[in-house]
Amino acid sequence: MNNGVEPFDLASLIVAHDDANAFDAVVPPIVQTSLFTFPNYDEMVASYRGEKVRPIYTRGLNPTVRAFEEMLAKLEGGEDALGFASGMSAISSTVLSFVEPGDRIVAVRHVYPDAYRLFGTLLKRMRVEVTYVDGRDEEQVAKALPGAKLFYMESPTSWVMEAHDVGALAALAKRHGVVSVIDNSWASPVFQQPLLLGVDLVLHSASKYLGGHSDVVAGVVAGSKDLIGRIRSEAYPYLGGKLSPFDAWLLVRGMRTLPIRMKAHEGSALAIAKRLQDLDVVEKVCHPALANRLPAGLNGTSGLFSFVFRDGVDVRRFTDHLKLFKLGVSWGGHESLIVPAEVVLQQKAQPNSAHAFGIDARSVRLHVGLEGTEALWNDLETAIAVSQS
Repeated sequence: MNNGVEPFDLASLIVAHDDANAFDAVVPPIVQTSLFTFPNYDEMVASYRGEKVRPIYTRGLNPTVRAFEEMLAKLEGGEDALGFASGMSAISSTVLSFVEPGDRIVAVRHVYPDAYRLFGTLLKRMRVEVTYVDGRDEEQVAKALPGAKLFYMESPTSWVMEAHDVGALAALAKRHGVVSVIDNSWASPVFQQPLLLGVDLVLHSASKYLGGHSDVVAGVVAGSKDLIGRIRSEAYPYLGGKLSPFDAWLLVRGMRTLPIRMKAHEGSALAIAKRLQDLDVVEKVCHPALANRLPAGLNGTSGLFSFVFRDGVDVRRFTDHLKLFKLGVSWGGHESLIVPAEVVLQQKAQPNSAHAFGIDARSVRLHVGLEGTEALWNDLETAIAVSQS
């Protein structure tokens, strides 16, 4: 059963948004300006008092940025959304809007590494405690939630791709009066709509699938008007992570093809994951669709997954012989990418945190792009053969 909006409906929402474009333009114009002037004193006063909502300064409100925010809110089934200059800006602004010194956060294990570092550095200095739980163990989550201020989720999680019953976890958070937040970058609104499952706030690194072309760095959070309004008033203006008009325009461009791209990523990645699973040199493939079933609310899979090599494969030699898969961080664009865990574990920032990420030193993360399944499989197969000789 599909608990979300079908890809066809997503496409309809995107097209319907074009009806409001100025000059009847097929593509919304870029309002590339830093500030907006007022026709008279009274309108300026009304705007500053909040009696009239209108653009004043692009760090606060810009028509092009607003077009992206409204589109994302509709796709996620939310009342409002707020765009940021990066995914981490969206995460930090959201979290800091709901916690104070002495508070506690509950987070699922294996969260995005930079989110983990944020929790272990800035929040630690603020005396905010973070309790990590296995999101698949609802009893463990229920025990950790009482007294917490925020419940931070990813599903599937970074690197190891653990998928959770998001609706059940959101219900637990509501039962204990805890605000729930989820990073939905992996699935996108095409395959998972957490707000409709009961989650309070949904985050995206919009640099990933929402943009889809590896030409923009951005973030966004969506939810109710009240919760988004709190972030807008308590953190967004002062942390300064505003989304530029041009980047917002690129995101609107990218989201027009989101349903089609996600289906293509899903098909190629699943086919490659199944073939890797059959290789003797591969110990394990971490892909949610290889489990018995997807959890309720997750209606498809994306192009990002990981696998673990057995001993006997030279990972450096393997990666250096790939032609189509490029060594690079991030994901979600048209290109295929690879990141070896051996490299990630050498990162200087909190090196001991690798254990918390749950990354096996022999694992490799793939983002399967749009180059074509057979061409990508031939690339992998050739590099694996060379790495064993």
